[in-house]
Amino acid sequence: MVYSYFMPAVNHMGPGAAKMVGEEAKNRGLKKALIVTDGFLEKAVAPDIAEYLKASGVKSVIFGGAQPNPTDINVHDGVDIYKKNKCDCIVSLGGGSSHDCAKGIAFVVGGGGHIRDYEGVNKSTQDGPPLLAINTTAGTASEMTRFCIITNTETKVKMAIVDWRCTAVVSFNDSEIMKGMPQGLTAATGMDALTHAVEAYVSTVSTPVTDSAALMCIELIGKNLRKAVANGEDMEARDAMMYAQFLGGMAFNNAVLGYVHAMAHQLGGFYDLPHGVCNAILLPAVSKFNMIAKMERFADIAVALGENVEGLSTRDAALKAIDAIKALSADVGIPAGLKELKVQEKDLEVMAKNAMKDACGGTNPRCPSLEEVIQIFKDAM
Repeated sequence: MVYSYFMPAVNHMGPGAAKMVGEEAKNRGLKKALIVTDGFLEKAVAPDIAEYLKASGVKSVIFGGAQPNPTDINVHDGVDIYKKNKCDCIVSLGGGSSHDCAKGIAFVVGGGGHIRDYEGVNKSTQDGPPLLAINTTAGTASEMTRFCIITNTETKVKMAIVDWRCTAVVSFNDSEIMKGMPQGLTAATGMDALTHAVEAYVSTVSTPVTDSAALMCIELIGKNLRKAVANGEDMEARDAMMYAQFLGGMAFNNAVLGYVHAMAHQLGGFYDLPHGVCNAILLPAVSKFNMIAKMERFADIAVALGENVEGLSTRDAALKAIDAIKALSADVGIPAGLKELKVQEKDLEVMAKNAMKDACGGTNPRCPSLEEVIQIFKDAM
């Protein structure tokens, strides 16, 4: 079987990396950018990005309409602004929501139609405008992946769009910007990155290349997430989490994901819940279900998280991985279960049915029945 590897051609990382956006846009002959961001960053950081672009002779207009769990409405509002202002490129600024919204805008600008037309794998047929992605969180890795998650406002389902054409041409990870992340966001995005790495490592299409990125991601998170949550000014921990989330992106962008994400997408669509928190709560329950399919790999995950498995059976070592994930999640303040997020059992069956249609489930190491997906939700309650 032939495997492919996707990521941006150019990736800038470290303090001050975002200042290079103007130079990168100028070098590509770009003239006017639509800066896609959220309401907070629209005022807090986007003006600086606009100045970096201006210093290189690139004009810009700011669209701050990327809400958490971005919707199809957000995407088409952005398309209208892009066209009205005659832009020729997109700069996304933020975490996963901003990047996903920007990718959705690029799909529709490039290929027309409705963003819903692109749900699934490689549905686009035309290139969109160049995307330059500036990341502000250490978790989603959306700045460098070919994944785009948009909420369908009619069905309340998060559409999973997996398409190489939405990969950014350049990504920027600036740890100075990440320094301002609050504790809750640091925790949620960090657990999101851990989920990416774990799901990629046990994926049915993992490779030695994705495995190496996944294991290093897990190791870095195990050593640094608690520190980054405890003290946001700890730049050593911030830098480590920046690299960890990027490595997690490298892993899942190519090995894909599993049922943690397939199920978390439904929680986000139904209840508009934070994606990283949903992943963190679901990860132990899905891992316990998957364990019999990839027992040796879960034992590896335990070691990467710093657990001592000497003298243990493979099964007991694998169980240590799940315990370590739970402990890390609790230490950084993630809610203990879905009940704390007001998830209702009456919605579990329809969410389970939708999860089984999600593109992320295709590479899960164990194929669940509808009843088993419902039970996993219950186990995470």
